[in-house]
Amino acid sequence: MDQLDAMGMFVRVAELESFTRAAEQLAVPKATLSLSIRRLEEQLGTRLLQRTTRRVQLTPDGRICYERCLDLLADVDELRSLFRPA
Repeated sequence: MDQLDAMGMFVRVAELESFTRAAEQLAVPKATLSLSIRRLEEQLGTRLLQRTTRRVQLTPDGRICYERCLDLLADVDELRSLFRPA
């Protein structure tokens, strides 16, 4: 799994505020999703999500990362669409 995939997973968890719902929507095991985000946090050197038994919330660094990931993922989609036949 590459870093862009991990960023997409992070964005989905942040939007849904749930690992379970994000895993269902992305059709991946919850453990895979959790590991991917944990690795992303390790690579970035910061905690992105505050996890409790009842909810998932963005940390202050997570909020910044979320906004940047949205921009980055949109740019990647735009780049890919430049080379697709119309």
